[in-house]
Amino acid sequence: MNKQVLFQDLGLMDYKACWDYQESLFNQTIAQKVANRDLPEAEQIVTQNHLLFVEHPHVYTLGKSGDASHLLINEAQLEEKEASYYKINRGGDITYHGPGQIVGYPILDLDHFFTDIHHYLRLLEETIILTLDDYGIKAGRSKGETGVWLDVNNTFKARKICAFGVRCSRWVTMHGWGFNVNSDMSYFKNIVACGIQDKGVTSLDKELGQPVDMAEIKEKLKTHFSALFGCELVPEHDRNMIQAG
Repeated sequence: MNKQVLFQDLGLMDYKACWDYQESLFNQTIAQKVANRDLPEAEQIVTQNHLLFVEHPHVYTLGKSGDASHLLINEAQLEEKEASYYKINRGGDITYHGPGQIVGYPILDLDHFFTDIHHYLRLLEETIILTLDDYGIKAGRSKGETGVWLDVNNTFKARKICAFGVRCSRWVTMHGWGFNVNSDMSYFKNIVACGIQDKGVTSLDKELGQPVDMAEIKEKLKTHFSALFGCELVPEHDRNMIQAG
């Protein structure tokens, strides 16, 4: 059981480049799991876990079960808004990523933790819920809708602050969450966010009435994530020292 998670903050990174990087980590992990099956236990190589934080330039992504009509602008308008668009291999419908939003991509081998994708999603949601609580914001879940919401029981006020979409194969995960912190919320007007037409979206800075320190909130997210998953987050640059030790 490997409860160490290699952490990287990638800063602002092109969506496709980051997607490719995720895929490489994801595929390496799966390939190692497959190879281990044919090796004696003493020769098996323990799979790695990863957590990536990143911000993306303006981009809309459509999950494999999503409805393309939920993108409400055409190619010319995308170009005008300096936004890109990708159909991708996660679950869920359409969402937006952009500067000021903290995107979290856990690439975990759940065999090291638990093999329950629903429990996994609930822990990701709880990571955001506990972080919001640190800022005095009470958040919760909407029955039957993955995500983190404010005023979820009020039909007229319910709004999503964090969206989720994941992929899992052989109990290895990728993709993750998009947490609106200091986001330009005008970009959400161009989509039916997550395919949900009767609820709004919001961001933490909008709720607080002031910008949020990104470094501070990232530390809070890391603290709650590591506590909920019972793992140790290790900076990627420390990896060689750990292996050498």
